[in-house]
Amino acid sequence: MMIRPAELAAIRQGEVDLAFRRWDRPRVRVGTRMRTAVGLVEVTSVERTALSSLRAEDARRAGAASLAALRAALSHRTDRPVWRVGLRYAGPDPREALREQLPDEEEMAELHTWLDRLDAASPHGPWTRPTLRIIDRSPGVRAPELAAELGRETLSWKADVRKLKERGLTESLAIGYRLSPRGEAVLDHGGPPRRRAPRPDGTPLPRTIGAAATRALRAHGVRTLEQVTAWTAAELLALHGVGPVAVGRLEAALEERGEGLRPV
Repeated sequence: MMIRPAELAAIRQGEVDLAFRRWDRPRVRVGTRMRTAVGLVEVTSVERTALSSLRAEDARRAGAASLAALRAALSHRTDRPVWRVGLRYAGPDPREALREQLPDEEEMAELHTWLDRLDAASPHGPWTRPTLRIIDRSPGVRAPELAAELGRETLSWKADVRKLKERGLTESLAIGYRLSPRGEAVLDHGGPPRRRAPRPDGTPLPRTIGAAATRALRAHGVRTLEQVTAWTAAELLALHGVGPVAVGRLEAALEERGEGLRPV
């Protein structure tokens, strides 16, 4: 179930708890926990409903600008019924904690055996260590560029990276990826530690602000959420690529930490 970044941010804030979809059949089940850019989102209900039964309160709870806007969004694929899906924020992604957990020798051996199995089963040949190495060497670089350097098709390669992410070895950034401390330990195992630039202190910029805003902030030396506190909303909006939606998401992320943008 695809959920837009703005809706994800609102679900996390408790401002949105419904979604409406045109499906031929339910695509999620009650109790399903989806891993998203803001953490876990749980499905609390799935009910078939009629378009004519929707009310303004439904639109508000779904994050739509109005009832008319919600109905317009559901005006396509009219041969399929409308499904009302209840949603709630269910906490941080457990992979976030896993990334910080360095494996002991027993788990290290299990992880390398698992990587070997992935390589043996791949139609592309061994890919796990080359992928870990290229992400280690080029954190924050766009996936198409990394995939091309490895001679891989982007979507197929990104699917493989997600397998590494499931075991806490990589993490997605607003643009590109980086190895987690756990991934660095796995890559370095059996040899001397690699020389790496110091990991940036602070919290990465939220993925929900989008690539354009992330590039604009990076161009001005802003790579962490903590660095954003030195800026006013007006200064951020003056950057090409940073719009009101991105600023709102930055403000929401800072508010969760008890911080905010610099006042005017």
